[in-house]
Amino acid sequence: MGELAANSRILAVPGCAEFLAAELGVVAGTDDLVVAPSLPLHLAFARQTLPHCREVAAGSINLWADAIIEAVIGVLPEDQPWRLHLWPGYGEGRAGQHRCELIQSALVERLKKRRRALLRTLEESTEPFTAQTSLVQTVLTAADAGLISVSAAPQPHDLRALISPFIAGEIPHAEDKAAPSRAFAKVIESELRLGQRIERGQTCVDLGAAPGSWSYLALQRGAQVIAVDRAPLRDDMMRNPRLRFQSGDAFKFKPDAPVDWLLCDIIAAPQRSMDLLLEWLCERRMRRFIVTIKFKGTDEYALLGLLKHEAPPLCADFRLTRLCANKNEVCAFGVVAEI
Repeated sequence: MGELAANSRILAVPGCAEFLAAELGVVAGTDDLVVAPSLPLHLAFARQTLPHCREVAAGSINLWADAIIEAVIGVLPEDQPWRLHLWPGYGEGRAGQHRCELIQSALVERLKKRRRALLRTLEESTEPFTAQTSLVQTVLTAADAGLISVSAAPQPHDLRALISPFIAGEIPHAEDKAAPSRAFAKVIESELRLGQRIERGQTCVDLGAAPGSWSYLALQRGAQVIAVDRAPLRDDMMRNPRLRFQSGDAFKFKPDAPVDWLLCDIIAAPQRSMDLLLEWLCERRMRRFIVTIKFKGTDEYALLGLLKHEAPPLCADFRLTRLCANKNEVCAFGVVAEI
């Protein structure tokens, strides 16, 4: 267990506060922000972590800007990078977002006049956090109330894995009309969250590949792909010289040598997909992986507990989350530990 202060909050995947609360062992509240007195290292239904929150009441744009500055003065390390995530957690439409934009503008103007050193180290990026990166998060739960969370460097590795570099943990769905389906967006989002991507010259195994969106993305990147399925992929991919198609049972396939990526979006019972991933991890058949675990209903969510226990010791970096691009699914992705 990684301990967080009792005033930390976890932002749930929309509509999943009940399941996030079950992971945390607490009673769900009435909204998507769940109190986290202690934090397991893997939360499938969390979208973002806000450590060390404090409630703020601010009736104006300028008071909000002042409250953020007050929260960081003397807390953020000098001459080290920090990021500001500021978003509305109330209402619909542009009003809340516009208010956040005004608060950020007021904050920058104040930093120009009073705290130039802080302004110089304020960065805009969605790259994964380093140990030297601090994060200040402000979520408006109403126009005049909200939460401020300051997570100051140095960041422990486990905590960095739980805090998304994307505002509110949200990543827009990737679009490519030439892809066989929109499922490739799950690969792109997993890569962004992991901070690693499929590269030219790497080797990928795509289990249950048809109709071929995950293989399509890997081929677009210049990778070598072994696609395993009972049904062939789209004709243009089947003709690609970097694709080797193998007809058969994806659960029985074993590569001749370790590959750079295991990709698996196969439609199967969740226990079967988890067993497949654990088998590949135990035998070190891949260096990185993205595996979808699909559910019917919600009764089998508790099965994820076994994967949270068994997979992390085999990995240098293990993630388990309901992606923005997922439906009733959870993706496991990560980097395999060196032998």
